[in-house]
Amino acid sequence: MKKLFIGLLVVIVLLVVIVVAIPFFLPLDTIKQQIATQAREATGRDLAINGDFNVSIFPSIGLKASDVTFSNPPGAAEPQMATLKDLVVELQLVPLLSGQVKVDSFVLVEPVIHLEVDKDGKANWDFGGAGAASGTSDTSGGGGGSSGGGDTMGLEDITLGDVRLENGLVTYNDAVSGQALELSNINMTVSMPGLDSPFTADGSVDWNGETLNLKLESDQVRGLMTGAGAAMKVALTSNPVNLSYDGQVKPLPVVSVDGTVNLDVPSVRELASWAGNPIDAPGDGLGPLKIDGKVKVDDKVYAFNEATIALDQTTGKGNFSADLSGAKPYVKGKLDLDRLDLNAYLPAGDGTAASGGGESSGDSTAQAPAQSSGWSDDPIDLSGLHAANADFDLSVGEILVQAMKVGKSALTVALKDGLLQADLTELNLYDGAGKGAVTLDGRGDVPAVKKSFNLTGIQAKPLLTDAAGFERLEGTGEMGFDIAAQGKSQKGMVENLGGKGAIKFADGAIVGINLAAMVRNTASAFLDPGGSTQKTDFTELSGTFTIDKGILTNKDLSMFSPLIRVAGEGTADLPQRTLDYRITPKAVASIEGQGGSDDQGIAVPVNITGPWDNLTYAPDLSAVISNIAKDPSKLIEAGSSGDVNKVLEGLTGGGAAAGGSDEEGGEKKKDPVKDIEETGKQLLKGILD
Repeated sequence: MKKLFIGLLVVIVLLVVIVVAIPFFLPLDTIKQQIATQAREATGRDLAINGDFNVSIFPSIGLKASDVTFSNPPGAAEPQMATLKDLVVELQLVPLLSGQVKVDSFVLVEPVIHLEVDKDGKANWDFGGAGAASGTSDTSGGGGGSSGGGDTMGLEDITLGDVRLENGLVTYNDAVSGQALELSNINMTVSMPGLDSPFTADGSVDWNGETLNLKLESDQVRGLMTGAGAAMKVALTSNPVNLSYDGQVKPLPVVSVDGTVNLDVPSVRELASWAGNPIDAPGDGLGPLKIDGKVKVDDKVYAFNEATIALDQTTGKGNFSADLSGAKPYVKGKLDLDRLDLNAYLPAGDGTAASGGGESSGDSTAQAPAQSSGWSDDPIDLSGLHAANADFDLSVGEILVQAMKVGKSALTVALKDGLLQADLTELNLYDGAGKGAVTLDGRGDVPAVKKSFNLTGIQAKPLLTDAAGFERLEGTGEMGFDIAAQGKSQKGMVENLGGKGAIKFADGAIVGINLAAMVRNTASAFLDPGGSTQKTDFTELSGTFTIDKGILTNKDLSMFSPLIRVAGEGTADLPQRTLDYRITPKAVASIEGQGGSDDQGIAVPVNITGPWDNLTYAPDLSAVISNIAKDPSKLIEAGSSGDVNKVLEGLTGGGAAAGGSDEEGGEKKKDPVKDIEETGKQLLKGILD
């Protein structure tokens, strides 16, 4: 035993003598050359130490070098892949004999790294298997490796002293995608007294004119290296974004994370612009964003639970998860929002409620609006519906869209193998309620869509006023539709659109015009300036429609009101964006509303035709005269005398009140037929304005 001890001691002494003596027997230039040769054989690149160079072995292994360069492959934009002003490494030798690594210094001063991808897609950090011939190929997949975790690579402990990176620079340029970035003023300090001691890394980097500060803390590193896990805190602070994590991390044998995350973004728009992806969206929304919650990662399953979200004036809570373990990702979530103000994301001043209306007639000389460009022929791509499967529930306490106010609503969305089904299970809207469903089918070669919607008990005036600035209709409404289409483009969808629907308003009124007063020869019956005192009450306004190959047909529009009936029928050519419709108001001799007799009276048909953006309203005078000629008694019965001219004048508010003086100083004579035409125009204007 004594001889063995003496023998071991002799060996150690000899090793120390050899290590100490090496620098004296090998010139530094030879060592530099050997380093360059080994780098060339391993990477195929040139490594050069152009400045001071010094190597020490005892009492610590040390290396100091300045002006170090590492070349790029031929044809690269930069001649050097990396340069380094100064490199300082000091590693204690004696502790290595007991399996301990004590790094006194590891300092990189002004490292510059240029990363490039050439036009052929090859990266400059791809060395093309250059070290395989010299036996430097990767053997990490061998059976005795540490990839399975559970050890510290045979080391008892690691101590880091002065570990720093000073004023670094990293650039990245991709000739294929055109992407480029630059990280400058990179600084980092690391402190780790031991594997079982607290570890800290504190640094900063400049990018796009902003400084990002990063701090990482762990209670101990051994657990991260063995797979047992460790507590960790990460904090990123900057002007555009602040992000923090506090929890457990276990990187081995599979990644496991369990902790809390806090995200604070002063402005989403400014963050996106700073990151190089400006948001080209209308409105002044997408401002402050805050997200807090618990994140959990178990290999390929990610979850974000007990989340609280605040974006602009909207706040909510939710749970989200993503399972990436299958052939296709499966995403599941639930989000409850208190309110959603969509006005913040719409163009300023946009919306029908704020826009002015207008009308045209057959003899109008006003310039017609520009014709719409029509439906798009661009292909509809629903392939994205195959990217994942998903189930999502959304509930909102209140939704604001322009002037519209939607009450509590709930939506469920299910996506399965290219089929998206969205069900509106709850909708509270202007004292009414509704439900609806939308289906997008991307499973076949031709995209398909189905929509159904039903509303009951809706108050028409506040709804139409807020939605479209239309204040002429009062009543309690019911409406519904069920439509379907398929096509490879928007135009194809419209051309193949089919379905049916119905509307019905009860116990309401057309505000701003009094048709009954018109029948009673009241000249002030039309268009009360205030729009509130003059009304045409009705007991029912209803109609149904069908759609076949994009042609919408209505045959039964009807309105029942005392002394007036309105019927309508016609078609809307959706592919061509044109309308051919006929409305027939009729004065009758009954003050009953729904169910009253309407077999007497004078009909004033009005044809509405033309493209949607330039409709023409023209009374059908030939039909009026034809009806009178067929049964003059109806005209006589509609008034108090048999004087046809006087009755017609009464219907149009004519007479002295509406006339003036003729050339001889008397009352100006009215043209009853012309007045019927004007009556039709005014009637439509009163209803549609």
